[in-house]
Amino acid sequence: MSETITTTDRPWLKHYDPGVPQSIQYETICLPEKLESIAHAYPAKKALIFMGYKMSYRELVTMRDRFATCLADFGIQKGDRVAILLPNTIPCVVAYCAIMKIGGIVVMNNPLYTDRELEHQFNDSGAQVLVTLDLLASRMIKLRPKTKIKQIVTTSIGDYLPFPKNLLFPLVGKKKGLAADVPPADQVFTWKELIAKYPPDPPKVRVSHEDTAMFQYTGGTTGVSKGVMLSHGNLIKQYQALKAWNTRVKEGDNEVMLGALPFFHIFGITCSMNLAICSGWTNILVPKPQPKELLETMRKFKPTFAPLVPTMLIGMLNHPDIEKTDLSCIKGCFSGSAPLPVEVIKSFADKTGTNISEGFGMTESSPVTHSNPFNGLRKIGSIGIPLPDTDCRIVDLSDGQTNVPVGETGELLVKGPQVMQGYWNRDDATRETVRDGWLYTGDIAKMDEDGYFYIVDRKKDMIISGGYNVYPRDIDEVFYEHPKVEEACAIGIPHETRGEQIKVFVVLKAGMTASPAQ
Repeated sequence: MSETITTTDRPWLKHYDPGVPQSIQYETICLPEKLESIAHAYPAKKALIFMGYKMSYRELVTMRDRFATCLADFGIQKGDRVAILLPNTIPCVVAYCAIMKIGGIVVMNNPLYTDRELEHQFNDSGAQVLVTLDLLASRMIKLRPKTKIKQIVTTSIGDYLPFPKNLLFPLVGKKKGLAADVPPADQVFTWKELIAKYPPDPPKVRVSHEDTAMFQYTGGTTGVSKGVMLSHGNLIKQYQALKAWNTRVKEGDNEVMLGALPFFHIFGITCSMNLAICSGWTNILVPKPQPKELLETMRKFKPTFAPLVPTMLIGMLNHPDIEKTDLSCIKGCFSGSAPLPVEVIKSFADKTGTNISEGFGMTESSPVTHSNPFNGLRKIGSIGIPLPDTDCRIVDLSDGQTNVPVGETGELLVKGPQVMQGYWNRDDATRETVRDGWLYTGDIAKMDEDGYFYIVDRKKDMIISGGYNVYPRDIDEVFYEHPKVEEACAIGIPHETRGEQIKVFVVLKAGMTASPAQ
């Protein structure tokens, strides 16, 4: 292995904003204790707002403790896994916090996934309890016998709504496809009945930075998703790094976070949910982050911080409602997951008076490793510079060890407190991805003379569409199931709003014909 990078080899340090430290003295506190300290300091402050329904930090901690008590009664102990299959709702945040409170391991899942994908993740993680939406309950009850899940807890979009929406929802929810009857089944419970039943008195469980907090699933070129093990230390240190990076982030300030990034994605977990909770801010939960809904949220609640993906930004700027939406409330906007077109950056700055700070991260790094400074030099097209305590190298593609000269391309390597513990039950993949503490990102990058990094290509055969990782093998496998298909190959092609769109090449079996719809 090449010599580890030294202080003199970190040209990016001279571009840190004033007040941003090169290294951080990390608190030993973990997320459960941090939430409690925030709730003690700001009990009446609004923690969550969902479609107008408001929940204070005192109420959040009380509900968290009630559900944590329930999970303990279900038999969940330290190290046991609990799956969440929800959009951005109040029970999603509460369940996430409750699982960690009793030392459980959170397994976030995408509600858009197929049963086949969910079955793999439930079984691979060994999840014992599932928290999901009534709209998905029938499918999950049918899927349960193929997994180790014992109890299913269902919640509804209508569980927490303000007056008069709470009265109207039972009448219109099903008609609009926002609610569904849950078929009767053993060990299937409703969220609200459990919250009413259990006291806020969970068992005392001590968690440390070394304990695993969550499995966050990510794919790979094989198409088999792997559980990234993120520790309590990874998550709380990532929060502290983001807080240090943006000197405008002050605990207890009256900031309003736009909770539009899906919380089942690590970007949303870290840069929206955890950042808001640990800072004592209000988080506006957006379960359907489409342009119309995002702009309506902007008008109603005036968020001051908005972490977004390019698809969301482009969608808002191109929507007719942008003309009646004042975006000047936004003090900080962070974009990641895919490259952002220059014209979008300029248009957003014109509308808001603030700049978008582009960054970079991976599920394996909690996720943020790089960001453009909020106040200093921003380079369009660059992912920015490494966060405090984060080292980076560009190494030769052939040997994976030799540092390449400034300006030349190679694989991006990252080392820091945000790097994962490893892949769950995938020791070989862990050894291949993390070597001597260095995370091999699989991204081809270059660094300029100022220490700014640029992603130029991916070693991984992966498509990023609308901010989501799409693995071609997953698409291929679906096409291969069709009886007329002999060969199939999915690729990513440029798309003006989604970054990349999926294009599939199909070869039919001899003598077969098929329409596009088939």
